[in-house]
Amino acid sequence: MSTPHQDKVVAVTGATGGIGRAVCERLRRDGATVWAMDLRLPDGPTGLAVDVTNADSVEQAFRFVRQQEGRVDAVVAGAGIVEDDVAAEEMSSEQFSSILSVNLVGVFHTLTSAGRIMLDQGSGSCVAISSMSGTHTVNTPQRQCAYNASKAGVSALVRSLAAEWAERGVRVNAVAPGYIGTELLARKTHQFDQWFAHTPQRRMGSPEDVAATVAFLLSDEAGYFCGSELLMDGGYTLV
Repeated sequence: MSTPHQDKVVAVTGATGGIGRAVCERLRRDGATVWAMDLRLPDGPTGLAVDVTNADSVEQAFRFVRQQEGRVDAVVAGAGIVEDDVAAEEMSSEQFSSILSVNLVGVFHTLTSAGRIMLDQGSGSCVAISSMSGTHTVNTPQRQCAYNASKAGVSALVRSLAAEWAERGVRVNAVAPGYIGTELLARKTHQFDQWFAHTPQRRMGSPEDVAATVAFLLSDEAGYFCGSELLMDGGYTLV
């Protein structure tokens, strides 16, 4: 019995983070050959050390995958960072730029490097990890203007690439998670009560929740999704 991503070749950036690991594990269970990419070399024979802020690093990684596998069927642009609660008026230009360099420019490098291969093939599926913080809400009580701006940029980039590439066989979509229980949020326990009070489900999502949504968007069952952003936030933006 075949699985949803049987024999597909998929690359995942941000693969050592909580969401990235869950995505890699889910896609492997679904039958894909997964190339995990991150700054730190992931465990396993199909891991590549990649700096998403460096265009050459990303381009070389995707060329290598194509040389090894003959194709790239799907990509998940999941690398991202967040500033540690910095007031906008106190944030330096360097701090602001560093967030956008990973969260937005890094997604651009990832999607376009993979996209060139997919456009040449005439087929492919891309998913970027955006956030509810991009175009759906402004989080409180934390202050994260650079993160919010970067994720809004990801949402716009996904729509733009989707419109450009759709008729050439390449789909581009995004997932916009709310609060997800990862190591990144583990240091924010003092804010959990306030977040839960504004979340109708009164809980965080899990990395596996995000991975399931990513797997769906990459699958043939989502073939008519084009430039979509699936918001998954436990109802946070409803109230």
